[in-house]
Amino acid sequence: MSDTIQQKVTMATIAQLAGVTQPTVSRAFNHPEMLQPETLERIMQAVNQTGYVPNMVARSLASSRTRLLAAIVPMLSNVVYSSFLKPFTARMREAGYQTMLFESGFSLQEEERLVEMAIARRPDGILLTGATHSETCRRHLRSAAIPVAEVWDLADDPIDLCVGFSHDESARHAARYLIGKGHRRFAVISANDERAYRRREAFSQTLAAAGLELPRRVDLPSSASIGQGKAAFGALLESGFDQGAIFCSSDIIAHGVLIEAARRGVDVPGRIAVMGFGDQDFAAEIMPPLTSVQIDRQRLGEEAARLLLARIEGREATPARIDIGFGIIARDTA
Repeated sequence: MSDTIQQKVTMATIAQLAGVTQPTVSRAFNHPEMLQPETLERIMQAVNQTGYVPNMVARSLASSRTRLLAAIVPMLSNVVYSSFLKPFTARMREAGYQTMLFESGFSLQEEERLVEMAIARRPDGILLTGATHSETCRRHLRSAAIPVAEVWDLADDPIDLCVGFSHDESARHAARYLIGKGHRRFAVISANDERAYRRREAFSQTLAAAGLELPRRVDLPSSASIGQGKAAFGALLESGFDQGAIFCSSDIIAHGVLIEAARRGVDVPGRIAVMGFGDQDFAAEIMPPLTSVQIDRQRLGEEAARLLLARIEGREATPARIDIGFGIIARDTA
């Protein structure tokens, strides 16, 4: 045999080295609690000695479980999404599941393609961001009969499980807060995101109901960034919006607004008040500290994992629809 080609290590190899039967080796991987500690130790020593990796495909065919999950988010680099993915994947990893991560880029068509790709790999469960999907995507998910958790929104007709909050009500609450602070002129800066647009409309409707003028609107051409926030604030000033309150669809945009305001010598909150959305970690640390709408992303990830895990393992997932709510963290900008 060539020096560079090694004999394939199989379960039979491990059984021979450990002095046990192949079914005993199988139990060591699937139900280790059924073995005597000394037997399990001999098997694990043989595994470590040979570098053997169990055939997960064969195990999944036998058990109808792949121990894989699929999670689709708009942007992996955005802390809003990564901060609920972290507790979600940690909890599922503790339960023996690994998570495949996919990035949709806020595109329903891309999400549809990724869902098809994920279903083809037969994951045990799927996590989706938001409650708005193409009809084809919803049809694929329902016909696959795979547990699904929709997060970061509240669906009236969820595919399966849902953990989120009302974007409309959070924006209405933000508007009422700013009106209560005495503001009568408003602007809204929104990233290119369906949920951000819904918040913008709910914010505007609340102003109209209070007999106030509709807000100035700046709709960004892409996802949120500090640079986009700076440019949007400059555009508002040039349009004549020189006093009032600005509601931003994310803390990142609000941070850009604050940077540009400081550069131009605009007093915040004396002349311009600023409110963000998401209450990211940096919101309390920047100067001035940012007022923001807070979402408990840790709880969101944990609840999604709890419900999805229950559904996968055949236990009752209750309640199937969880509203985690929101709150306004008042700081120095509004």
